[in-house]
Amino acid sequence: MTTDVILSNRRSELWAVVSVLLLGQFVSFILALLNFTSSLTANLGANSPVTLGLFGYLALTIVNGSILLYQRRKLIIPWYWYALLAFFDVQGNYLFNSAYYFTSITSVALLDCWTVAWVIIFTRLFLGTRYSLWQFIGASICGLGLCLVFLSDAGVGGGGGSNILLGDLLVIGGTVFFALSNVGQEYCVKKIGLVEVLAMLGAFGMLFSVIQISIVERKNLEAIKWSTELILTFFGYTVGFFMFYTLTPLMLKTSGSTLFNLSLLTADMWAVVIRIFFYHQQVDWLYYVAFLIVGVGLFIYTKSDKNPDLPSEPANGIPKQQYELVDEQSIESQVETA
Repeated sequence: MTTDVILSNRRSELWAVVSVLLLGQFVSFILALLNFTSSLTANLGANSPVTLGLFGYLALTIVNGSILLYQRRKLIIPWYWYALLAFFDVQGNYLFNSAYYFTSITSVALLDCWTVAWVIIFTRLFLGTRYSLWQFIGASICGLGLCLVFLSDAGVGGGGGSNILLGDLLVIGGTVFFALSNVGQEYCVKKIGLVEVLAMLGAFGMLFSVIQISIVERKNLEAIKWSTELILTFFGYTVGFFMFYTLTPLMLKTSGSTLFNLSLLTADMWAVVIRIFFYHQQVDWLYYVAFLIVGVGLFIYTKSDKNPDLPSEPANGIPKQQYELVDEQSIESQVETA
């Protein structure tokens, strides 16, 4: 192999790492916008965490469902798997958005780190993912960077809350649901692509949201005083929701759910950028150091990520039983149709 070919391969590998990191930070920035918009709707008097997500699921269903209907093909993965993933996702959104009413933003951001731990556990159990020592080191460096953010927040009044224990429990419960949803989506998108996953996640997410709204949120909706500003806020959240959920499967497919959730750790830092532009707040220098440290941790994790997140099939073409989440009858019907 010539020197030019080696240099070209190294440049390609470096660009692949950088592109994944940039995509992760773009998704993280969108998440920060979603959190900002969600808090803004609460400040405008709309205590409706499930309704916020409803319109986002509706947008996913309309766009991706139309593509799926145009293709006129049967589902590759059985519908009940999508129903389960959507249930996890809706509950994760509900618990997280509800936690802001009981505990501090700092506590929510701190406990949100549990998502990474749950994802590592679930990918190991359900997908058979193996992590190298350098990946653990990279993840630890990301956690160190985030600790600097909390250290800075401690001096700007991050505490408080009407029921801190309840709020913290809601966040921890939300991390479990989000981790299960991310791991399930990672498996699905690496098997069949994005459109079917997004269409079914949107459809079942919309269904579960309507059911949950009728049970726990109907009175809150009746008490909302709608205004042009509040409607625009809902619209902005829906656009951000659609972008976030459209890019999430792409990130899961290219890098896996662990790196995806590590990338989202910088959402709190992007929230600082938003506060600077909207509220002209002063920012502690630790934020900039923290952002740099998290970036280094993400680079180390991504650069050492050599193993695929899903195990390869053996030579005889028969996958291991623990990964056969796809219904065999569904696969056979696809073959017969073809």
